[in-house]
Amino acid sequence: MPAPKNAVRRSLLIASVALLSTALTAPVALAAPKPSASPSATPPARMSTVGGARLGQPGTQVNLASGVPVLPKDLSARSWIVADAETGDVLAAHNAHWRLAPASTLKMLFADTLLPKWPGTTEHKVEPSDLAGIGAGSSMVGIKEEETYTVHDLWLGVFLRSGNDAVHVLSAMNGGVENTVAEMNEHAEELQALDTYVVSPDGYDAEKQVSSAYDLTLIARSGLQKKDFREYSSTVSAKFPGETKKNKKGKKVRGTFEIQNTNRLLAGDADVPVYQGIAGVKNGNTTNAGATFTGVAERDGKVLLVTVMNPQKNESNEVYKETARLFDWGFKAAGKVRPVGELVPPKSAAPAGAQPGPSVSAGEAGGAGEHVGAAGTNAVVSTTATGGTDGIGVALGITGGVLVLLAGGAFLVNRRWPLPDLVRRRPRP
Repeated sequence: MPAPKNAVRRSLLIASVALLSTALTAPVALAAPKPSASPSATPPARMSTVGGARLGQPGTQVNLASGVPVLPKDLSARSWIVADAETGDVLAAHNAHWRLAPASTLKMLFADTLLPKWPGTTEHKVEPSDLAGIGAGSSMVGIKEEETYTVHDLWLGVFLRSGNDAVHVLSAMNGGVENTVAEMNEHAEELQALDTYVVSPDGYDAEKQVSSAYDLTLIARSGLQKKDFREYSSTVSAKFPGETKKNKKGKKVRGTFEIQNTNRLLAGDADVPVYQGIAGVKNGNTTNAGATFTGVAERDGKVLLVTVMNPQKNESNEVYKETARLFDWGFKAAGKVRPVGELVPPKSAAPAGAQPGPSVSAGEAGGAGEHVGAAGTNAVVSTTATGGTDGIGVALGITGGVLVLLAGGAFLVNRRWPLPDLVRRRPRP
């Protein structure tokens, strides 16, 4: 498929952008604090300021100005962020760098790290040792020992059913869990996701395992650069290989069973409609993490990323409801609200001479704003007046939905690190 004209223009800008782009952050970077053994009960006063000083401050960060819609009043999440997926602008955030248990949203980092390793057609016969060490009560897709699966099958199990069994099989193919965890931590550092520390590749609760709304958004943005990541995260339903059994004639046959995506904004639920324009990404839920979710959606040419961590309201599908409200706000506010920070590019894509994002205390960082009450939290609000294949149901079936597809390989190497240009899929009639 030929690249659109703007993709060609972008490719021509790369050389000049690399020369003209300024450093993303201050030249001196302090070490980020070490991950806590467990998430803190309240956001710490000292948080990372990767992406901007405002993002290191506790409470809600948003620039109110004439014409900017008010944030939803009924948000209960401990942490959340709304960002422009293409420019990297953070439109609003709440405790963006608060290190919390990530649950299965951490599988986005697992996928972004391992997806390039094998073609989807690669086959693997599952050994008993591949499934060792899976945590009790884990979400499973239903992988069986001594059965053969393609890598494509396994990734569908990871994304749709959040299958820890699929994660462990892929980890075994990658040299084991320990090696996979090391590679994930190395990749997180490359992405400048410095709040993230991986202990278990599937996101299962583990001591010292943490991430943040900011980091999960960075990770999702990186993953969405990959065509297969976009395909898997936007797939609504698929046929998954079952267990080989003998039929009535004594012949061995292997059937399939249907799996559906547990992302309720993509697949819908009784109390949550499919969100118009949704195109992924990943949800999670564990005892320590509560409910977590990162989503990407497009509307009127604008692509937003929203991450929500651990809503405190004890209501069905609350994480999706709060995400939908933040998406609604973001699409109304885009182009009107002045950003409070940015999603930084990976180290390898940063301009020459740029330093990693600093991590300093909110007091050291400063930043304009005043404390006001909002949705039962302390908000810091600036008042400045400026302003697939057979058997796979993809987001194609969502009215008004899109799938972010690769149309051109070039991307700018400064702060405007966009997703590939959009190719819209026509919804079903």
